[in-house]
Amino acid sequence: MQFFIILFPIFCIFIVGYISQKVLKFDVANLSKMSLYVLSPFLAFKTFYTHELTIDYIYYFFYIFGLCLSLVVIISIWSRIAKYSNKDRCAMILSSCFMNNGNYGTPVILVFFGQLGFNLAVIAMVLQQFVMSTVGIYYAAKGSGNQDVVNQKEVILKVVRMPVAYGALLGIIFQLCQIPLSPSILNSVAMIGDSSIVVIMLILGMQLAKLKIAQFEYSKIAVALLVRMVISPLVALSIVYFMPIDDMYKAILIVLAAMPSAANTTLLAVQFDTKPQLVSSATLISTIVSLITLPIVLWLVGAPVPF
Repeated sequence: MQFFIILFPIFCIFIVGYISQKVLKFDVANLSKMSLYVLSPFLAFKTFYTHELTIDYIYYFFYIFGLCLSLVVIISIWSRIAKYSNKDRCAMILSSCFMNNGNYGTPVILVFFGQLGFNLAVIAMVLQQFVMSTVGIYYAAKGSGNQDVVNQKEVILKVVRMPVAYGALLGIIFQLCQIPLSPSILNSVAMIGDSSIVVIMLILGMQLAKLKIAQFEYSKIAVALLVRMVISPLVALSIVYFMPIDDMYKAILIVLAAMPSAANTTLLAVQFDTKPQLVSSATLISTIVSLITLPIVLWLVGAPVPF
């Protein structure tokens, strides 16, 4: 029951975004641009500035990057077999290779694994943010436009121009150089950055309001869900087996790998026009399906039952 109580506010935000779009007809593309270019860089800066960097980040960075790369390869192989277009492949990568281990994953880990588990979940969230700001933007940009083959130089330029990665890099520099920020400035940065989390979830609800059941690409969504909810934790299991970390931390990383698709992927898909209908529908359905799959994964890894 506690599991569902944790997730209830998330679904409420989706519903508010859905209803507001149906009634008020917002310009979702411009809202996503505001979140991506204005709000998210502040969130990236705050995240990397306020969370202490340790040697453990090296292990977890290779884990997050290795998991993402493995899933990209799996989707790319399947896309070639199924003869998907470049746009379809990139949308599938956005739907399958990035998990929601922030507003979804961290509270779940806190309840089942306590404060130590929560600390690891925060580290994973920080590193996932960096991978999303680079690899995620790369594939979103690569899948943009109507052409089947996108100029590689143009894709790189789009990635370089995105401010999110610079916000993360600036946060790292400020922390390593021990540059102090006054509480008022840090609070302002936090207020702007944290607002992006709610805005992103509202945008997902708004994007869903524009979908019709007949537009659902069920075969592609099924593959995306299989990779995200089943193959991802299995790949994570094979990676953590070789990592010199505590068994509890291995279990946490496997659980995080089983989280639904990251809501940020819808933001990128809308901004770059990389099949936002497919990405947003896969995100929603994976979030719903996780209500069944996550308790199973938690049971399989032997997560302690919260009281």
